[in-house]
Formats: sequence, structure tokens, C-alpha cells
Amino acid sequence: MANPGKLALLGALLFCSAVSAKAADLPDDPLLRAVIASPDRTARDRARDVYRHPEASLRFWGLRPGMTVIELQPEGGYWAEILAPYMARTGGTYLAGVADPLQPWGADVSDPNLPGGHGDFPAPDVPASAKTERYGVVRYVAFGGAVHGPLAPPGSVDWILSAREVHNWIHENFFEEALKHFYDALKPGGILAVEEHRADSATMPTKTVTGDITGYVDTQVVVDAAKRAGFILDAASEINANPLDSKDYPFGVWTLKPGRLSVLPNQPALTDEERRRIDAIGESDRMTLRFRKPG
Repeated sequence: MANPGKLALLGALLFCSAVSAKAADLPDDPLLRAVIASPDRTARDRARDVYRHPEASLRFWGLRPGMTVIELQPEGGYWAEILAPYMARTGGTYLAGVADPLQPWGADVSDPNLPGGHGDFPAPDVPASAKTERYGVVRYVAFGGAVHGPLAPPGSVDWILSAREVHNWIHENFFEEALKHFYDALKPGGILAVEEHRADSATMPTKTVTGDITGYVDTQVVVDAAKRAGFILDAASEINANPLDSKDYPFGVWTLKPGRLSVLPNQPALTDEERRRIDAIGESDRMTLRFRKPG
């Protein structure tokens, strides 16, 4: 019987052989590297860099100084802590697409491990002057939940990032509509950057043993939907691949780091040995795609 992991890896290689996987043609960017290395970023976020490869991913996605960028549903703030300072220091604009612009991070401000809500970016205990110096003027646009309006004036945005959100939009039957909003907001030639937990195939189970969604999505499902919205697949990369990810966990992708979900009501908890084994896998196997609006 063929090894499913090897078949998945072969499929990924064949897919990428048909599409250029090189980074966008960008000069070296010491400022981007400095922002990523900044001690202002939380130790928790910097510890995740080994799995999320921020410099390589952003360069692959074609991030450039001075752009107008939108990050969709930034929540924990991993990418926001890089994008907002970088845009502020290069004359660009950072917008966060959030469900509630009055509480953009959807956070309990009593939890020191979460970015602060109520318009604060990224934490309520940072003085306003320091926030502005570090992040510039962060702008919010309503996106998500029951809010499905335009993201920005048509053709006004250079670059949009969707990081690990497509599975939610598919589950909510919102993905196709969301893609239309992205397409309308982007300038001709603008980039839609996608990072998403990658299923081995379209036939991979969409439910965990607990009945919840797995969080994994087939690459071709994303590509086909984006093409229907008018996008061109510009490139695909294996930057964020993880061949150790078996994708068969009782609590879906959230069993892995950073979620480390180990128990749910009325479900058997992971044993200590299972927790150690799964932690050793790291974070999920992810597709990394760059779509372009024609023009």
C-alpha cells in the first residue's frame, strides 16, 4: 500500500512544478529583517518564526515598502506585529479587517497573553505616543462575522493577506463572497497572499472524530475558487510545508501548536505521551499561495 505521506508530498511537488515557486523579484530588505528581529515582538511570536518563516513568506508574497495592505482577521497579531511597524516606517498604510472595529482584536483585555481590544493596538498598557511611533496610524475596516461589506474603495489596495482563515470562511459559506471583496479592493496587479492549513486531497475527511471541522483545506479548492473570482495563481511555495503533520488528530489542526487543544467536554483527553508526540510535530503543514489581480 502506498504511503499517504509520500503521496501527499509527491502531489505538492507536482503542483509546484507547474507554478513558479520563486519569491517575488525583490531587493534585499534589511528593514523588514530588523522588524522581524525586533525585541518589541512578543517572545511567543518570535518562537513561532521557526514554523511560520516570516521573512521568506513576506518576500515570496511580494510585500514592498510603502504599500497599502490589509490583513484579514489578524486576531492574535502575529503578522500585525510585523506588518504595521514595517508599513509605518516605509510610508505605507496598514489596515486590519476585523469583525468589530471598536474592539478589533476580539480580546479579553484582562488576559495579558492576548492583544488588547477597544481600539488599542496591540496592547492596552502601551502609551499612545509609543504606539503611534511604532505602528503608525493603524486603520480598521469591518470584515467578518455578519459584516460582509466592501473592504476599501475599489482598486485602492496593493496587497491583502489571509493567514489561516480560509477554512473558517468555507465552513461559513462565505469564501466565494470574500474573494469578490478582495478582488474589488485590490489594484490591477495587486496581490492576494494566502497561508492555509493544507489537506492531503479533496477526499480528506472534513470532520474530526469529535465532529468538528479539521481546519485543513485542499489546495485545489482554494485555487479554483480564487480563479472563479478572477485571480491568477502567480506562484505557490513550500516555505511553510511540514511533512511531519499527519492531519489525523482528534481535535483537528488545533491539536497542534500553537493551540495545543488536548481535551473537550465529553471527549477523551490526550495522554501525556500523545501530547509530547504531537508537540514534536510543530505547527501545521501549510499551503503558501500568491494570487494576482490581472492588470
